[in-house]
Order: sequence, then C-alpha cells, then structure tokens
Amino acid sequence: MQQNHVMVDIETLGARPGDIILSIGAVKFSAEKGLGEEFYVTIDPESCKAAGLRAQKSTLEWWGKQSDEARRAAFKGEFSLEVALTKFTMWMPPLDTAIVWGNGANFDNALITAAYRAVKHDVPWHFWNDRCYRTISAMFMKTRVGRVGTGHVALDDAKTQALRLLQMVEDHKFALK
Repeated sequence: MQQNHVMVDIETLGARPGDIILSIGAVKFSAEKGLGEEFYVTIDPESCKAAGLRAQKSTLEWWGKQSDEARRAAFKGEFSLEVALTKFTMWMPPLDTAIVWGNGANFDNALITAAYRAVKHDVPWHFWNDRCYRTISAMFMKTRVGRVGTGHVALDDAKTQALRLLQMVEDHKFALK
C-alpha cells in the first residue's frame, strides 16, 4: 500500500503567502503503515528574495527567541528555492494521489504554493487534496503524543504532527481518505 498522505511543516521568515521559506520538512504516512519516507531541505533565504519572496520583521525577531538548535537547522540554506522545490516535487507521491496536510489552512500549504508560483513551477498536489492539521487537532485537543526531536525543526514538527494525527485516527475511529 502506497503512503499518499504527507504531513508537511515549514520554517519561514513570515506567516503570509509570499514570505520566505527557510526549510521544508515532510513525512509520508498512512494509518496502516505509520510513518514512512522523510524529506528535509533547507533553503537559502537570498534565493527566496531573488524569487520575490519577503521577510517579516516580527518573524525575524521571533527567531531570535528560539533555540540555537532550531535556528541552526532553519538557517542552513543548503539549496536555492528552485532546487529545494524541485527536490520536494520529486519526493512527493504521484500528483493524482498526494494528500498534503499542513498546520493551518492558510499557512504551510499556502506558503509552499506561493513559493512554487514564485519560481513558476507546478504545485505537486491538487488543491482539493489540501488538508488542515490545525483544524482536526483543535477537534481532538486531548490527544497527546511525545514530541519528536526539537520544536521548530521542520522535519521534527512534521513527524510529531503526523504521529498525533495517526493517534487521533486510532482513538476516534475515523479513516484517512
């Protein structure tokens, strides 16, 4: 069975579509198999600026209050925005099957979509397969799982969110479709 659900988490320099993305972490998952293949990439902020993305002063200030480990992970800047998104596209499940979960209806998926548009690349999932982890999380607030790794490290956050979603599925007996 293919794992076509993807939990994505990003670290950014803003909270609006069109803001700079510093890193993308993602994990494929299914109720049957649990967590699967992982993806993590850090993005050079200068390449984001060159593509027309911007930074928000308040988010830069917020980063100054985060852990050294989280800042080191987010600000590595290993790849250009275009290369990072190309790698993400190649990692994703096939277009017609990819179901992408982000933490907020107007955050992760929306910012990634804006970044794809900025570099004139196609988004590797259909808009009708966007899912909001934040909404379902609010519905089942009492569901808890242990944190994976470090907060505000995109891959660690994606894995923690996927594990919590899978626990919600198990506890409340609903299906991921």
